[in-house]
Amino acid sequence: MKRINIIYWIATGLLLALMLFSAIGTFMPLTPDGKEMMDAMSYKPYIMQFLAVAKILGIIAILVPGFPRIKEWAYAGFAFDLIGATYSMALNLPFDKWAPMPIFLIILAVSYIYYHKRLKLKSVATNGAV
Repeated sequence: MKRINIIYWIATGLLLALMLFSAIGTFMPLTPDGKEMMDAMSYKPYIMQFLAVAKILGIIAILVPGFPRIKEWAYAGFAFDLIGATYSMALNLPFDKWAPMPIFLIILAVSYIYYHKRLKLKSVATNGAV
């Protein structure tokens, strides 16, 4: 159980930090490189701000104990966000700009897989104790 918790919290911490920095960056003034990237993908500021708020809500959903269905939705939202960002970047930007994206998807997958492993172990522990 300890190994599963450690892997879960490392992956989840990295994932949530990535999402938080991404969300915070949306509300900061764009750098010239950031503006060029957003223009290349034809994204408007309002959609980025909407996604930033959704990311913050997803972070809260994953950190708050309980509410497994809401956590599932948060993980799904993060998956849609990262897959959509990877796709948009791959179509519009050079490889070196979007190369790290698969690493972020792997971190998301590890966090999600180990979230379910933790749930399964808690369920076994609870049912075994009765």
